[in-house]
Amino acid sequence: MKKTELRNDLLELRELIRKFVSERDWDKFHTPKNLATALSVEASELLEPFQWLVSGDKSELDEAKETAIRHEMADVLVYLVRLADKMDVDLFQAVLEKMALNRQKYPADKVRGDSRKYSEYKD
Repeated sequence: MKKTELRNDLLELRELIRKFVSERDWDKFHTPKNLATALSVEASELLEPFQWLVSGDKSELDEAKETAIRHEMADVLVYLVRLADKMDVDLFQAVLEKMALNRQKYPADKVRGDSRKYSEYKD
């Protein structure tokens, strides 16, 4: 997928969500704080289908759990896109910016195969 296609997909999602919210007159409830709270709740709900599984690998999931995971992931994305919209954040650009920072914190030749936090590496 090309960068422009991904950015366009995000913009299309934003418009779809804006329309959904507008049709229900919910904008007044969508403050940044409320959206961040809802995002956190939905991210927590994403954990439920994985609870008590050994690893959460796809082989451990039945169809109902896969569906629940897919729906919770969609809820997380909807709230994230909505929050970005309210905060005038270009999510695509934000990811590019953050990945550049992560490349500096986690140089591949230094951290390959190691999951420690960047602050735990010695120069």
